Amino acid sequence: MIAIYTLWIRQLKRYFRSKSRIVGSLGQPILFLVALGFGLGPIFQKAGQGNYIEFLAPGVISMGILFLAVFSGIEVIWDRQFGFLKETLVAPVPRWEIMLGRTLGGATVAVMQGVIVFLISFLIGFRVSSWALLPLAFVFMAMIALLFTALGTAIASVLEDMHGFQLIMNFLVMPIFFLSGALFPLQGLPNIIEILVRINPLAYGVDGLRGTLGGVAQFGLFTDFWILAALVAILIGIGSYLFSKIQV
Repeated sequence: MIAIYTLWIRQLKRYFRSKSRIVGSLGQPILFLVALGFGLGPIFQKAGQGNYIEFLAPGVISMGILFLAVFSGIEVIWDRQFGFLKETLVAPVPRWEIMLGRTLGGATVAVMQGVIVFLISFLIGFRVSSWALLPLAFVFMAMIALLFTALGTAIASVLEDMHGFQLIMNFLVMPIFFLSGALFPLQGLPNIIEILVRINPLAYGVDGLRGTLGGVAQFGLFTDFWILAALVAILIGIGSYLFSKIQV
């Protein structure tokens, strides 16, 4: 447990030491909120779908968490290349504890990013439909962060090339985001797109946030919660196994 706590704190310190990283990671969510929120808002409203910013904000919050969580896995490759990972792995603790500590640290940073984007969304007009469900919204943020931090760590555990990790992550992350329903309603989609959305884990995170923050959930909060919880357990298990096989 000490190893988990130590690595968790280490991840937080890394994040707060990089002021440019904090500011830079907020650029894309703010751009989406402002450009799409105000640019497509009138069209969305004329189509009878209501306030687009209210619809968009949960999806952009999920995006902020997704990108930071997945790319936290690149630190595994970075530490391997500079020898820091070897120092960690020779410690007399199980490797799954090391993986779990790194995952919790990366997920905590990603949740903080989501909370910042959530606060920024208030500045452009977003409002929570039910404050009673706000704690559950933070639970969904945490599950999204844990899921994709574990995914990033699992992939980084089998790669040695930082550029290869970036290519694979871009190949995965962009489709995951755009096919999650973050930017568009899920009603009336072509069959192939609907299938892709339903097998996309982020879709349930976006739907859970939209249900808790906006009061509208396509799949249902119960379904969203248990699917995400099961996927988090599976990805942490896979990530722990792959991390334990790292050769340094």
